[in-house]
Order: sequence, then structure tokens, then C-alpha cells
Amino acid sequence: MEHGLRSIPSWNLDKFIEDYLLPDTTFGADVKSAIKVVCDFLKERCFQGAAHPVRVSKVVKGGSSGKGTTLRGKSDADLVVFLNNLTSFQDQLNRRGEFIKEIKKQLYEIQHERHLRVKFEVQSSWWPNARALSFKLSAPYLHQEVEFDVLPAFDVLDEPRNNQQNDIECYRAIYPSLIDECIELDKERDDLDMEGSFALSFTELQKKFMSGRPPKLRNLICLVKYWHQLCLEKVGKAVPTRYTMELLTVYAWEHGSGVADFNTAQGFRTVLKLITNYEYLIIYWTVYYDLRDREIHDYLRRQLQKDRPIVLDPADPTRNVASNTISGWDSLAQEAEKWLDYPCFRNMDGSQVRSWVVLVRPCVIIPALLHTASGKAIVE
Repeated sequence: MEHGLRSIPSWNLDKFIEDYLLPDTTFGADVKSAIKVVCDFLKERCFQGAAHPVRVSKVVKGGSSGKGTTLRGKSDADLVVFLNNLTSFQDQLNRRGEFIKEIKKQLYEIQHERHLRVKFEVQSSWWPNARALSFKLSAPYLHQEVEFDVLPAFDVLDEPRNNQQNDIECYRAIYPSLIDECIELDKERDDLDMEGSFALSFTELQKKFMSGRPPKLRNLICLVKYWHQLCLEKVGKAVPTRYTMELLTVYAWEHGSGVADFNTAQGFRTVLKLITNYEYLIIYWTVYYDLRDREIHDYLRRQLQKDRPIVLDPADPTRNVASNTISGWDSLAQEAEKWLDYPCFRNMDGSQVRSWVVLVRPCVIIPALLHTASGKAIVE
């Protein structure tokens, strides 16, 4: 549908999203039903026969399905399994393989229970300490297969979860610990960069970051992700991730509009302009971590002085979601440049839709403790 999207008049983009991109009722019900089956399995029976006592504290729906930005036809779900047996980030790194092995074993066993009308097709993994277990679930009452990634994680948010303080006060003690463990593990594992390796533990905060956003912003995210999918199919390279596209879209809206009802074509164009300016991107949020903490402050300063593009995960300052091969960014930017001339960015009078005015890097990165950087704005 590439030709269909690029030829859609700018004033019809909202209808295109509604008609072709948002999940329909049947699709949404199928995915929700499949997720319930897997969550019940993980929480109620998966580890009952394990050699050592294992307790699942919770299962959190992550990824696009968890944030409400799933595209129609993308029947996949990330389920993050928080285990009380994991007591540190290093534990998560070292022991996730054994839990995945147990889940896989239980999935095979459940196939022989005739009263269950579900079928699991487990994907093999050659990696003994794999990060995730991938499988497909099918059932007579589902209209399609649903693909799952199940990912064990350390429940670092367990203690402060019920704290009634604001977000920064609630989570202020977590991030220094995260930074320290990443630095220590980096020293132990010279061949691996551990920064960003524990973002799974912050899945709930990633979802919280998206909660309460206007429905139209979620629709714009779906449009951008669909465009990203078209580019990925065409370019065939390691282009930046869908999550990077989500965050770019949120940033564009926060700094260019901020209102619930906005012009979709303007928002779409602004995101593509950000992509064409990827070499300047310095984007971050300080919603959950406290810059008054010297260790966090100094760490963030070092992060923001690294090579661009920089788009830090709002829930995990150690994770630059924009770190990707420059050739991948360059390919995506070239596609974005071509799209800016397509009919979907034309007004009724034939003039070009204007982008929002958005800085691709902030005028002041961190007050007082980091040098001032000149801002570069998108202005047409």
C-alpha cells in the first residue's frame, strides 16, 4: 500500500489510518484472548514442576500491544515475566536462560493435555542464554495465529511501586544502581556493551510514559510505524527500530503541537523531517530520574556527549534507542526526503504542508553542568 499512502490527500490521512491501520474489533479480541491464555499459563502453572521454587510476581504486556500502538495485522505481543527469583540485573543476565528453558519445557508438555484447545509452536533458539522465548499460539476460536515473545526480567520496580511520592522521588534510588551495574558489567564483559541491556525491567514505565496521550497521537504513531514498515521492506537494512519511531513521534508532538486535536499531515511531516536531520538529534526526557542526583547527572552528561543521533529511552537513560548503523539511518533519511514531495503532504491549494517548528537538539542540554548547544530547528 505504499503507493496508496503517498497518494492519499493530506486531509484524508486520518481516514486512511482508521480504515487501514488501526486494529479492528475481531483482531483486537483475538490478541486479547490469546494474551490471557498465555498470561494465565505463566502465572498459574508454568513453574509448578520446576526443580527450585519459582514465583512470577506479574506478567506485563509490553511492546506495541502494551502501549496501544499496534498496527492491524501485526498479531504479536511481548510478555515480560517478572520473577521474584531474580534479585539483580546481573541475575537477569545470568539466569534468564534457565527460566526460558523451563517455560519451553512446560509449553511442550501442555500440548498433550487434550482438554486444552490451544496449540503452541515454539521457535528454536541456538543461544543457550537467550533473551526471549518466541512461539506462536493457535486455537479453533482464534481467527489467526498470535506470535509471542516471552522475556524474563528482574522486578526492580517492585519496592517503589506503591510509593505515593511523585515519579522522580519514587524511582530516584533505582537509576544509580542501574548505572553502577552497567558500568561494572561492562568492565567484566569487554566484548559486550551492557548499556541498555536491562530496559525490560522498566517496561511498566515505558507504558506509563505513553499512557494518557491523546488518541490522535497514538494514531499518528501507527502511521509513522506503517511508513517505517514500508521503508524496511524497501531498503532491507538495519534501519532504526519501531520504538525509535514512537519516541520521535512523541517528541515531535510534545515540542511542535502538544494539543489533542492536531493536523496529522503536519505531525507526519515533522517526524520525517526529524529523520532527515538525524545527525543532529539529541532527544531525552527526565520524567523518572532525578538530575539533582550527581551520579545520574554526570552519567547523563556523558551520554549526551556521545556520537549522534541520540534518543534516550525515557524509562532507561542507559539505552540510546537511536544507536544504529549510520548506513541504516542514512537509508531511512533518504526515503524520508523522497516522501516529503509526495501528495500526502500537499494542501488543497497545492502548497506544501508545513512542519511544526521543532528543535532537533535542545538549546541547553543540562543547565549549569553542560555546555550550551545551539539549537537547530525545522522551519520551512
